[in-house]
Amino acid sequence: MSLNWQEMLFQFFGGLGLFLFSIKYMGDGLQKSAGDRLRDILDRYTTNPMMGVLVGILVTVLIQSSSGTTVITVGLVSAGFMTLRQAIGVIMGANIGTTFTAFIIGFDIGQFAYLVLAIGAFLLFFFKKNSIQNIGQIIFGLGGLFVGLELMSNGMKPLQELPTFIDMALRISENSILGVILGALVTLIIQSSSATIGILQGLYGEGLMPLHGALPILFGDNIGTTLTAVLASIGASVAARRVAAMHVLFNVIGTIIFLLILPQFTLYIEWLAGVAGLEPKMQIAFAHGSFNVVNTMIQLPLIGVWAYVVTKLIPGEDSVIEYKPRSLDLHFIEASPAIAIGQAKEEVLRMGKYSIRGLEETFEYLKTNDKKNATNVLQYEEAINSLDQKITDYLVKVSAQPLSDTDSTRHHILLENVRDIERIGDHFENIVELIDYKTVNGVQLSDHAINDLSEMFTLTIETVQKAILALDTTNHGLAIDVTKKEELIDQMERTFRKKHIHRLNLGQCSAHSGIVFTDIVSNLERIGDHAVNIAEAILQKH
Repeated sequence: MSLNWQEMLFQFFGGLGLFLFSIKYMGDGLQKSAGDRLRDILDRYTTNPMMGVLVGILVTVLIQSSSGTTVITVGLVSAGFMTLRQAIGVIMGANIGTTFTAFIIGFDIGQFAYLVLAIGAFLLFFFKKNSIQNIGQIIFGLGGLFVGLELMSNGMKPLQELPTFIDMALRISENSILGVILGALVTLIIQSSSATIGILQGLYGEGLMPLHGALPILFGDNIGTTLTAVLASIGASVAARRVAAMHVLFNVIGTIIFLLILPQFTLYIEWLAGVAGLEPKMQIAFAHGSFNVVNTMIQLPLIGVWAYVVTKLIPGEDSVIEYKPRSLDLHFIEASPAIAIGQAKEEVLRMGKYSIRGLEETFEYLKTNDKKNATNVLQYEEAINSLDQKITDYLVKVSAQPLSDTDSTRHHILLENVRDIERIGDHFENIVELIDYKTVNGVQLSDHAINDLSEMFTLTIETVQKAILALDTTNHGLAIDVTKKEELIDQMERTFRKKHIHRLNLGQCSAHSGIVFTDIVSNLERIGDHAVNIAEAILQKH
């Protein structure tokens, strides 16, 4: 018999595209409904591995992406919010949470898919309230998911009459290792374990593959989803590589265990299907869920062992940018406000050091265009914002206590310093965005412009360094030196603007490059202003 390959392929890949879009769209709606609390949930409630597993399940269900949960987790480990042991628990939970989509697919509500789409579209187009729009997005994504599955299934149906495909399916069924490799490769190519499971459910549902052949592909799918995290961690921090390695190790060990008991696991799913009357698609969903739940139960007690193993596999010291304050003890606020102010100063100095490192990384990004520098800059900026909030809250509580004149002055200066350092972070973040704009739009800065920016960057970094040192030592001479350097920065800005206009008139640079150049210069000048504010606060104290 002749098959209409064009129609089959168009239906399958069109359905796959719609499925992937719908999963992303539904996940975005769920994430917006949850607000920006996902990182806080991960930070606050992963106090032990068991809680980490539960939080990993919750966050993955909310964002519909185990890889997304892993990325957030890596960020928290790098920021010092979470230990490697806590992260391992979250990753185990993420593997369980990703089975949620398979269970949704398992319910046969495809006949209502278009109605679900219509309801979602109605909420999206006729309501302006954000909360209703988010619900509409979730419902529309759910409907699109089922329409995509139906298209994929219809595209695969004719294959049941194709002898070549039947032979290939039987060959895979007889070789479990081949099934695992196939599952891992398909997931790596598609970049979505949920989509691979959906395809597998379609194949099994259409009778194109026996259960004992489908299960190894299912196991391979779990390995494939970890390869995304591995690719993302290349060139990343030591913490990121360790978390990615743990993700791979967890699923590879689980796959080996389940391959060894494949006949027994197949019998278990068949028994479950008979007892509960499960449809083929739901059988795959229960197999996926059982694999991840049992794998987690087996490996959860071994978290300490795996943390040790990945630390040995990926040695090295990781540069952790701690977002959390180290010294703000609430007990000192009432017991000794003077000590509390001293603790706040330690955290303000740490903020200052982060601002220096952020500036240095921004300068490196300008010179090298290496995305690793940009990532570091954004981490420093986030850490500064986090410390700013915590320190300000702490100092506000201190202000409710009776303070001596000296302590009151120290308190006021620190509040001013915190604001200035936070603004320095905002300005170097602006510069990173300008460099990104330059790269994306192919804007070229002339050698003269690069030399001018390098000179101004060097002076600005030196000025901020002296301002933070003056704050640390309360050194009057250093503070005066900062004010002199800030005057040089102001003078440099005026000179460089004139030089830029001259280059523009000579046609040595474009209008776009001029905008980038002047905006970077302006941000550096504003950083100098905030550095001098820190110095002047010290001078006023004397």
